[in-house]
Amino acid sequence: MKNRMRHFMAPGIAVLLLSLSLSAQAQLSKIVFAPQWIPQAQFAGYYIAQDKGFYQEAGIEVEIIHPSANIQATAMLASGKADVISLFLVTAMSAKDKGLDLVNIGQTSQHSAILFVTKKSGGISELNQLNGKKIGIWKSGFDEVPKALMAEKHLEIEWVPILTTVNLFLLGGIDAMTVMSYNEYDQIINSGLNEDELHVFAMSDYGYDVPEDGLYCLQSTYEKKKEELGRFLLATLKGWDYAATHKKYAVDLVLRQMQQAHLQANRMHQEWMLDKILEMMKPGTKKVKQGELLETDFRKAFKILSDYNDSEPHYSFSEFYRPTLK
Repeated sequence: MKNRMRHFMAPGIAVLLLSLSLSAQAQLSKIVFAPQWIPQAQFAGYYIAQDKGFYQEAGIEVEIIHPSANIQATAMLASGKADVISLFLVTAMSAKDKGLDLVNIGQTSQHSAILFVTKKSGGISELNQLNGKKIGIWKSGFDEVPKALMAEKHLEIEWVPILTTVNLFLLGGIDAMTVMSYNEYDQIINSGLNEDELHVFAMSDYGYDVPEDGLYCLQSTYEKKKEELGRFLLATLKGWDYAATHKKYAVDLVLRQMQQAHLQANRMHQEWMLDKILEMMKPGTKKVKQGELLETDFRKAFKILSDYNDSEPHYSFSEFYRPTLK
């Protein structure tokens, strides 16, 4: 009789557990996240948080979608296709000043990775020698800091929009190129040019060490989903912590993401990128917590925008930064 009871109870328990599992899944709050660029190691922490189940453990379902090379993440946010996007600090502030009611909910990067690169053979060894020259700059955005620096130095530049590659620089079609230390700079030195054949001008060396990648949502989304957004940020930071201690797994996962998107994938380049991104996330001499935006950094970006646009943004730090971590 006892064995028969066990026989009849087991299916009932299984149905109950399945019902509870389906109910828990149904209660997961969904967040659509759009990084500001195509799949690469710059976004490894998000892929890991999704792959390892950190988001699900936090009670949220996260869908990651990527913009194309000619579509900015801000457009995806404005249209409602994404709930949260990653974006450079200055780019986000500029978008807010132009009317997009976004807020910063967490700052992952704490430093600038933007460089100007020239070939020594071109005879440009000082910044002021860029006056009157052609500089390649990304068509997809992130141009505020380089253009602000040139404006401050009163240099006349012919900006040449670049879509995805460094080929125009390699072929001598432009005098200099705007690159990221974690991405295009490595592409250049892996394309036949040695580092000792290049001159590098880092934005951070000229007082423009402005933090870059942060997380943004619309003000209306923040008001509706503040708790869920806080859990999203915590799970994301957990993903980045995991990437720092499991780099092979992180790069393997990035390469799978790139292959699924039908992108050329180079392991060594993605390893370089991951190392540089993790380096940028470190506070250095700053007294800042992981995921926090400092008001001093906001003020620095605020001044750059004010000087560059000759007008001050119309919002305060507290209106721009809405921390979701306690």
